[in-house]
Formats: sequence, C-alpha cells, structure tokens
Amino acid sequence: MTTTSVPPMSAPALSTFSLDRPGTSDAARALRADLVGRARAIVPELARHATRTEEDRRVPDEVIALIDEAGLFSIMKPRRLGGLETDIRTKLEVSRELARGCGSTAWVTTLMNVCSFFAGLFGDRAQRDLWEDTPGTRIAGVLAPSAEATKVDGGYRVTGSWGWASGCLHAQWAVVGFPVPDERGEVVDQGLALVPMSELTITDTWFVAGMRGTGSNTLVARDVLIPEHRVVSVPAAIGGRYATEHTDEVLYRSAFVPVAALVLAGPQLGLAQAALDLVIEKAPKRSVSYTFYDVQTDAPTFQLAVAKAASLVDAAHLFAYRAAADIDQAAADGVYPDYAARARVRMDTGAAIENAREAIRTLVSAHGAGSFAEASPLQRIWRDSEVASRHAVISPAISTEVYGRALLGLTDGVTALV
Repeated sequence: MTTTSVPPMSAPALSTFSLDRPGTSDAARALRADLVGRARAIVPELARHATRTEEDRRVPDEVIALIDEAGLFSIMKPRRLGGLETDIRTKLEVSRELARGCGSTAWVTTLMNVCSFFAGLFGDRAQRDLWEDTPGTRIAGVLAPSAEATKVDGGYRVTGSWGWASGCLHAQWAVVGFPVPDERGEVVDQGLALVPMSELTITDTWFVAGMRGTGSNTLVARDVLIPEHRVVSVPAAIGGRYATEHTDEVLYRSAFVPVAALVLAGPQLGLAQAALDLVIEKAPKRSVSYTFYDVQTDAPTFQLAVAKAASLVDAAHLFAYRAAADIDQAAADGVYPDYAARARVRMDTGAAIENAREAIRTLVSAHGAGSFAEASPLQRIWRDSEVASRHAVISPAISTEVYGRALLGLTDGVTALV
C-alpha cells in the first residue's frame, strides 16, 4: 500500500471564507467546527488508504467505520431519530475536508448523506422504517426513473435498474426513481421510493478513469413491492411540497434540486485545495526542468500559476458558500426559493465546479509531468475531479443556460431539475 502524506492546510485556508448566512447561531457554528475537526482528524487515514480504495474500487470497511465513528454519516439525518441535522454549509465543509484525503471517500460520504436528506422529506412512517430501530442506517440512491412499475393494492411493484449508485456497497437502504402509474397503467407522476438493499441486487458496472473507489455500481430490482408510504412525488419535491409532517425542521425545508446539486461541489472544493497544498509544499524541492531555476519557487511562471490557481480555489469556495447561504437562509425563513433564486444556485454550483477543476488543471501543469506518476496523488486528484465534475446534475454548461434563461424570465425548455 502506498503511504501518502497530507500537507497541512495552506496559510490562507478557510479562515478567509465567510458568506455564512447572518442568522447562523453560535451553537451551529460550534457544531460545524467540531464536525470539520473530526473530518480533519481522519484525513491522514483516508489518504493512507486512497491507493487501496482505488485499486479495490470501493472504500475500505475500516475507513467507513472511521467516518461512522466520527458521526459524519449523521449530518443530514433527523435529530429526533438520532441524527445531527446540520445546515448545508456544514455539509459542504465536511465533504470538502474529507476530499483532502480521498476524493472517492468524500464522494461516497457526500452521496449517502444527501440521500439521508432526501429521506427526511418523506413522511414520518417511512423515516421510522429507516431509522427507528436501526439508527445507523445509511442510504444510497439514484433519482433517475429508470424502471417500470405496476400499481397494486397498497403500493407499487417495481422492476428496473439504476446506475450509478454511489455508496451502494455501504448502504442498508436505497432511494430510487420510478415512473408512477395509475390503475390503468398510465404514468401520472415521477416518484422516489425507499427500498431496503436486501430487496435489491448490485451489478458490478463501475469501471472508470476517476473516482474509481466510489463503487458506484448498478442497483437492480425485480418485482419489488414498495408500500405507498415509502413513495414521494419528485415534481412536488422540486416545487417545495414535501411529505414530512415535521415542518419545523429547518433542514427539510431546504430546496430540493439546489441541495441535490450543491452538495456535489463539496468534494471538488477539497480536491482543489489538496492539489494547491501539495504543489506549494513540493515547490521548494522541485526544479523547473531544462531551465536555470533550481527550485520552482524562484520561477515567475510558477509563481503566477500558483497565484492563479489559489484565486480559482478561492472563487470556487465563494460561489459554493454563497449558494449554501442562499439555501440555508431560505430554509430558516420558511420561504421556498423562486425559480430565479434556484437557477442562481445552479449557476453558482456550476461556477464552483469549473473553478475548482481549472485550478487543478493549472496546478498539474505548474507541478510538471511528474504529476502523472502513479505514485503522485496529483494524478488521482486530477482524474477524480475530471470525472466527478461531469455529473449531469452539476453540468456548468446546462446550469449557465438555465440561469441565463431565468434572468430573461424564461422558466422552461431546458430541464426540470432547478
């Protein structure tokens, strides 16, 4: 196993980033700092296992156990069922910190946590099915309605497959999309269903260039019975109409698509910061090949590249944290953001992704061809970023189109996921 050192956070670090919503309580900030500290404490272990995670194409069980023991799978679970029920800013910062050690591990943690958020939008009975007797339940999921269903007494019988289900190798339940039919078989809605993993099978399909360790395989259901209380409407959720009876719980008033998209920026922030820290740490010991510069730190071209990359990393954080503040503030106020506000969150998310990705590309070039040595963490960071940043829900190009149309008063014609 390759041992990878994790450089300390570079001097500017997170202390310069605010953009927190004004009403955030001291207790919430203290809990956030504590959770980020817990994540930071296990980053060296995540980094130490990163090569194995990639080779095995799954996060090692002992790493999952570390994250679990740190309470980091509970951050989006309802407090009344044993969770921490934090805000979206906290979710971003925890994911970001974990990604400094391993992008795949951060991604898996991020996806299982956001699936807990989705579950918190279901009715109380469904939530108790998940967590009342087994508070440690973890959830994987795929929102795409890639299945067929038949309406039966009390629920639906569903057959289908869902890729790519990040976290499925470590989850006990799944949340999956399906077209909802009426008694005549006509599709009348799009639903999300909660299904025990024991009623699904996993097909090994995740063979990719980056994020190899996420185990984002395909879930398969064959004539699975889903009770009606474990189904919610996706269009209703997109419009802010949730099934939960616990309307006083601020987290579960957060806007559906903005949350689903923005959380995916968390690992990108951490990957970009990890690349910046590593390149800065190595610079005093590396020359610029075929030049008279004995060390990279003396070369103006390198200095300019590092400055550009650091600014891009800053910009990625600022866009992501502004979006988180918008989501958290609206939820605290009990106001569901209108289309234009949700479109801006998608735009901010896309901008955060693009800036983080460009920062990593700049740093790889500045560091040199050695970035692509198998022993270098930079090549894995680069591959993980390139793959994860192309998730369809966070496409910067589509997000830009959505926002541009929204600014012109156009609220359809691109995607329902706003």
